[in-house]
Amino acid sequence: MTKRITTPFGATSTAADVVAGLDLHGKRAIVTGGGSGIGVETARALALAGAEVTLAVRRTGPAEDVAADLRRSTGNPAVHVAPLELVDPAAVAAFADAWSGPLHILVNNAGVMAIQELTRTPAGRETQFGTNHLGHFALANALHRALAAANGARIVSVSSSGHLRSPVVFDDLDYRFRDYDPFGAYGQAKTANVLFAVEATRRWADDGIVANALMPGGIHTALQRHVGDAEYIARARERFAAAGVHFKTTEQGAATSVLLAASPLLEGVGGRYFEDCAEAVEITGRTETTIAGVAPYALDPANAERLWEVSAALT
Repeated sequence: MTKRITTPFGATSTAADVVAGLDLHGKRAIVTGGGSGIGVETARALALAGAEVTLAVRRTGPAEDVAADLRRSTGNPAVHVAPLELVDPAAVAAFADAWSGPLHILVNNAGVMAIQELTRTPAGRETQFGTNHLGHFALANALHRALAAANGARIVSVSSSGHLRSPVVFDDLDYRFRDYDPFGAYGQAKTANVLFAVEATRRWADDGIVANALMPGGIHTALQRHVGDAEYIARARERFAAAGVHFKTTEQGAATSVLLAASPLLEGVGGRYFEDCAEAVEITGRTETTIAGVAPYALDPANAERLWEVSAALT
């Protein structure tokens, strides 16, 4: 059994704490969804440490303002914006085709959560699975050559404790037969994010590429826009508090992403799931109050390989 990884950082650490003293000059990073929420703070910390950072976003206008602020606040002029629509295969291909040179860090951060009515992507996939997993799967594969050229690349797959709500239901990925459940669909997509990290590491470690997944914590951001009324946020805070966990700031929420992206403590480590800047404990049971740990089905190598093959066929 491999030793569980711990670090000097914890639940209250910020992204800036994690990069303090690190020098990422010469490193190139992409942060999907880098124009809002924890994506901004992930990008800010990487830029602060000297990395060249590209914000890959759906709406470039607002992101240009964010990039300008990041350049100003970090003193790093190498913060860029590029358009990316994850549910559009042509847009994903165009983004990858426009990239030249090595890619050291890919943070698959963008996502949607708990869309209340069943919706599908133009390709017919359930939207949360299509966006959170399939879009990032296609992006990483399209950028594989650039990642391999880095001779030590890292992929960061932003998952969630929401993965505890559902495994990947291979027989009905798109809710063709079962009743649609907004949070169940979110859970399936977030489990897929973990399984991607497991299989990407297995397949690509010989290319110098490792991938890890993480739970950023409870954070009030635009991610909750489909359920984000004050009542929902209040209930979520109460649920976290009952489990002894407090909501985080966006700076704290980005810390684990940045740890996986940049810390020398994670050199060569892949296929694992982290929370609060440490590797999570595998759990075998879940109650309604469980918001920590990682489900065994999310780390299962057979599930991971099957999902990869299914995803390759779907994309």
